[in-house]
Amino acid sequence: MAGMLHAPDTRTVAHLHGARVPSVSDGYPEDWFGPGGHKLCFYPNQQNACALWAHDHAMGVSRLNVIAGLTAWYILRDEEEDALGLPSGKYEVPLFLYDRSFTPSGQLYYPNPPDEGAWAQEFLGDAMLVNGKIQPYLQVEPRKYRFRVANTANSRFFSLGLSNGGSFIVIGSDQGLLGEAFTTSRLVLGPSERSDIVIDFSVSPGKQINLISDSLEIMQFRVGTEKLTDSSRIPSRLRDIDRIPERESIRTRFMTLNEFDGDNGEATMMLLNRKHWNDPVTEIVGLNTTEIWSFANLTQDVHPIHLHLVRFQVLDRQPFSVEDYLNDESIRYIAPKRSPGPQEMGWKDVVQCPPETVTRIIVRFGPYTGRYLWHCHILEHEANDMMRPYLVER
Repeated sequence: MAGMLHAPDTRTVAHLHGARVPSVSDGYPEDWFGPGGHKLCFYPNQQNACALWAHDHAMGVSRLNVIAGLTAWYILRDEEEDALGLPSGKYEVPLFLYDRSFTPSGQLYYPNPPDEGAWAQEFLGDAMLVNGKIQPYLQVEPRKYRFRVANTANSRFFSLGLSNGGSFIVIGSDQGLLGEAFTTSRLVLGPSERSDIVIDFSVSPGKQINLISDSLEIMQFRVGTEKLTDSSRIPSRLRDIDRIPERESIRTRFMTLNEFDGDNGEATMMLLNRKHWNDPVTEIVGLNTTEIWSFANLTQDVHPIHLHLVRFQVLDRQPFSVEDYLNDESIRYIAPKRSPGPQEMGWKDVVQCPPETVTRIIVRFGPYTGRYLWHCHILEHEANDMMRPYLVER
């Protein structure tokens, strides 16, 4: 790959996921530095209040660096959100969710290519961690808590719920607050997706409640019994979010998500639009223009697609015949369009693209020009070329 000549085994570059930053500070995979090196980045913080997260993005090794712990929260606030009266202070708790595996001696384990094959398609650890601890517990008061939840796993999707069957209130997603809160008992987060949820423990004094993902236990809440006053609130309207009308789009791009299998039936390579990272740039967009990007997933995996620099809105999803497309590249839809779920009605920077489905998003590009990238956020897929550059030009 370009940028990999004489690359040291240990290299890194910081990417502030979801941030609107100049290209030079975005964490382009080839802008890595090695031991003893450094890079100064500029983060303007000129965007709505939201929970971002920083992680390594060095070409070829980001999946290893993230496993090793090169991640961090980066939470932006503003006066509009502060005025809502949401749970705050010690009642606002950030939760990094991820999985890891360990050797018998307690060291981090990641599949070693000479032992496990040329490429680990995905990493699924057998230990669930929250903020660096394996299945921790949190002592909570019988009142409302706000949890900033991020799925920072390499590959694992979390299907979150509560062990007592209770519900929680979702108030935000990747790029900040939703327009309106909604209540649910299940929430699926793909790698790098974030959610902002409120759990009211006042109905469960003295109880122990687990945060679970299907049959996996993630962490435990131990609810106290003391009497107290909870002045926090969840307004019916959180903020105004104008939907981008499709007529604003000056172009619709149709991109395919591809996997190529070896003789053993296992995927050996994953690409976007059948292009490698080093192929010439094909996505060149105009500054301050709006486009619709349609992702046609030809694979059997759900791919969480992330665009750097921008935030976007999910338009819809529609199943199509993959067989017909592979025969003659025709698109034949086989079911009606599905509207985005309530958790996707805000601003996003990662979108889940289900198998055999066209997922459409609408994007305004800016406020900076330069080179950025879009990729699958399953880090093992990204490492095996499911990542492409794009350019923003005046």
